[in-house]
Amino acid sequence: MKKILLGATAAAVVAAGTFGVVSANAAAPAAAPAAVMADADNGNLQTSTHLTIEAATKAAQATLDAAEQENQRVSVAVVDRNGNTLVTLRGDGAGPQSYESAVKKAYTAVSWNAPTSVLAGRLTNAPTLKDIPGTLFLAGGAPVTAKGAPIAGIGVAGAPSGDLDEKFAQAGVAALAK
Repeated sequence: MKKILLGATAAAVVAAGTFGVVSANAAAPAAAPAAVMADADNGNLQTSTHLTIEAATKAAQATLDAAEQENQRVSVAVVDRNGNTLVTLRGDGAGPQSYESAVKKAYTAVSWNAPTSVLAGRLTNAPTLKDIPGTLFLAGGAPVTAKGAPIAGIGVAGAPSGDLDEKFAQAGVAALAK
């Protein structure tokens, strides 16, 4: 009786293993379809310009250096065309609020392709503009352009005035032209 029971158990284990292999093979996904190729000549694709990390870092450091030359403690942010942060530098002694403000100023400048000091003036006619998430309509942000289109934004915060913040941001933009 023990031999029959042991033989039946072994047969059940082999059958379950075979069924598992067959089931696994049956559930295997079909081969992936071939990649669809886009035709660059049909006008559906556009080439865009982006800052490299090296260029963004160069601009941020030039901005911070300009502020330090005037003994200002600031934070600097460089964002790409989509508002994604590429580089941030927080200068020695910069206030805790300056980091987030710098990012928002950079985002605002690239979003509207204009210095944030100019954009702040638009609030008189459109006060709800300031309610757009992630924006800050205070002087200190400057757009970076290529062929007239915005490709990045530099934001600075922490100096005693927005005019100084923007002056330092412009130093970062100028560094990219060198």
